[in-house]
Amino acid sequence: MEHPVRNALFAAIAIAALTPAAVLAQAYPNKQIRVIVPFPPGGGVDFAARVVGKQLAERLGQQVIIDNRPGANGIVGLEILKQAPADGYTLAVASQGPLSINPSIYAKLPYDSVKDFAPITGVVNFPLLLVVHPSLPVKSVTELIALARKNPDQLSYSHPGAGNSGHLAGELFNSMAKVKILSVPYKGTAPAGIAVLSGEVQLTFSSIPTVLPHVRAGRLRALGVGNAQRVPSLPDFPTITESGLPGYEAYAWGGMLAPAGTPKDIIARLNKETVAVIRMKEIADQLLKEGTVPTPTTPEEFGAYIKAEIDKWGAVVRMANIKGE
Repeated sequence: MEHPVRNALFAAIAIAALTPAAVLAQAYPNKQIRVIVPFPPGGGVDFAARVVGKQLAERLGQQVIIDNRPGANGIVGLEILKQAPADGYTLAVASQGPLSINPSIYAKLPYDSVKDFAPITGVVNFPLLLVVHPSLPVKSVTELIALARKNPDQLSYSHPGAGNSGHLAGELFNSMAKVKILSVPYKGTAPAGIAVLSGEVQLTFSSIPTVLPHVRAGRLRALGVGNAQRVPSLPDFPTITESGLPGYEAYAWGGMLAPAGTPKDIIARLNKETVAVIRMKEIADQLLKEGTVPTPTTPEEFGAYIKAEIDKWGAVVRMANIKGE
């Protein structure tokens, strides 16, 4: 005969075995998920987050909201992520600017890129494209270098803020080409692109999705991509090395993060589903078509990559003596 007291005790023990983390992981997700993009709409990171987020919502069975929180070269958005509950419902897709460059250019940051976030996966790499306003009489990097040497301090390039990948790409270009093209900061990738479109500045180093439509429409002229090899989807675009500056390489990337302390089961679920989305043929093709390169990883691989990038770009920051704004 069943003993009611004993049965109740066994039931209580079984419930107690389900720790809060386990219950959370088993129920996850049961409401909409917010993905912070620490830049304005229209940039490369925003593009990738929206492409991946739409399919991720279908796989998770919950709405995925993209929440643009620009400001201070990504600091505003990542501070919001740090302060969010570590429950898997607030994530971010961020780039190496706020994650791997800011630690070298700001004496005090409201977050630690390694300690305050839980890596989920890499998402994409963004080969940077050097574009100029059509009024500039140059059609190659060699011609741009020659013009800049004849007119020191007369040319300028736009970028989304001190220490952003576009800024470092420009300073690396100045150093390697032995020229002085002035740096002009803007509040985000899209505004930096608008500045060169309007002729307010003469050139920019931008993620390809931001400027490619304007290159195809003839509103901007592309001189070269900043990675070591040509972009597979844009084989007619030479590298900056091929176009006149041997050894030059500069690129950007984006990856997904959660607040530190997010349960490992939830990180594993997000990694599994996000990587599956990135590897979907239609998603990979869409990313490649716009000049980005899908880069799915494990959480451990992405965490190690962030640390390596902090070291790499820290050396460039020190070389160019870049300070936070």
